[in-house]
Amino acid sequence: MQTIQDGYRSFSLLISINWDRLLYVFAIAASLFLGAYLGTLMIEAMTHPVAY
Repeated sequence: MQTIQDGYRSFSLLISINWDRLLYVFAIAASLFLGAYLGTLMIEAMTHPVAY
């Protein structure tokens, strides 16, 4: 039990120290996914125009 508690404390310390780096990674990943999604929408709109 002591080993599990020590492991959890060290993991908690790493997260508390490096939370901003994790935030940057998630922000970059989210922006890449959003850019890819918007790119596919634009390509779809250019190749299949809607007739009004």
